[in-house]
Amino acid sequence: MGKYFGTDGFRGVANESLTAIHAFRVGRFLGYYFASGKEGRARIVIGKDTRRSSYMLEYALTAGATASGADVYLLHVTTTPSVSYVTRTENFDCGVMISASHNAYTDNGIKLFDGNGEKTDDALEARIEAFVDGGTLPLATGERIGRTVDHVAGRNRYLAYLLSLPRVSFRGMRVGLDCANGSAFMLAKAVFDALGAKTYAVGAQPDGLNINAGCGSTHPERVRALVLQNNLDVGFAFDGDADRCIAVDDRGRILDGDAILYLSARRLKARGELDGNGIVATVMSNLGLERSLAPDNISVAYAGVGDRYVAAEMAKRGYLLGGECSGHIIFRKYAATGDGILTALKVLETALESRCPVSVLAEGYRALPQITQSIRVRDRAAALASDGVCEAKRRAESLLAGGRVLLRASGTEPVVRVMAEGEEEAKCREACDLLALALRAAGEEV
Repeated sequence: MGKYFGTDGFRGVANESLTAIHAFRVGRFLGYYFASGKEGRARIVIGKDTRRSSYMLEYALTAGATASGADVYLLHVTTTPSVSYVTRTENFDCGVMISASHNAYTDNGIKLFDGNGEKTDDALEARIEAFVDGGTLPLATGERIGRTVDHVAGRNRYLAYLLSLPRVSFRGMRVGLDCANGSAFMLAKAVFDALGAKTYAVGAQPDGLNINAGCGSTHPERVRALVLQNNLDVGFAFDGDADRCIAVDDRGRILDGDAILYLSARRLKARGELDGNGIVATVMSNLGLERSLAPDNISVAYAGVGDRYVAAEMAKRGYLLGGECSGHIIFRKYAATGDGILTALKVLETALESRCPVSVLAEGYRALPQITQSIRVRDRAAALASDGVCEAKRRAESLLAGGRVLLRASGTEPVVRVMAEGEEEAKCREACDLLALALRAAGEEV
């Protein structure tokens, strides 16, 4: 991780650790970088979520990029995967999404995509950071100054693409959607309605301040209540920029990313479409995923946390399915990054093609007890390296005896993620509490 860029872009508190000046300078570098040595105009496409600060950052990025000689195309409020799709299919040099994903409205972020619609690499991000911290670049003048173009048509083409994917009609299906008062608030219902489903939507009234507030993929209990109260066939909860999806089956069982990977992998194999008979998960995925897929001879490879690392491992192995327990699911045949709405479409399509409820599709998935906590610390690296935390980790591993413990510095927040997994929930909770206590103590010292 760099000074500004973590596992999912440049993220921080709006106008504190991520300011309009930061955004302007990021735009200045991107415009100059992609305009340099190019015969025609450099073209950058920008989308944003519903946070109040997203407008400020959008205008600042646009000003910077056009001042450096790039043309900027604005998708306005849209999803992260739509930016990836438009960048890839319309030959843009770069795509930018303004969002802090599942974080509260006070945070925001800048996610970057290369011309293939994939997250940009560390080398480019390091160069951007160096410029943000005081580099100089010439300004475009005369006819070289860039222009701004309204590009809502790109968002509409993405919508049409989603509508083209399902192989079956959703007519008669009753679907609940929690749009997190974020990017999916217009797109998700429009897609399911157009495909014939009867949809019930919550979290679809953004006001700039309520994104992810008690709703969306980090609060699946809300869509669960919607499913049970209205006797729905399935429910889906997205995060603020709609690159995550958490599902709820017809019985009210919450299906995280691991459960979605399980049912999707089995369906793809049954159709002969699971290249390499394997999928990619992350080190945070439940060990129950690998165990549950073993009877179907489906292997699980592991990547670091972050859908960019999942995507890289999938490309390396030639796998078409991968994802995270948080709900980032990548169907590489259809998208270059995690796409919450696409994931929801594929889950419902799987149920209809299999002619059974979603609850039946997920019956074979057995997750091991897993307890997680996020502990705020001032210095993540120092806390993880402290003697007290190392000793607590050894004690926790001994307590679980065959289970596992994972400590990971967040790439998007000043926290350390703690995970304890094993056969007994009580011991997992005890191990997690032991680690959390040690981290809090270390966090106060550093």
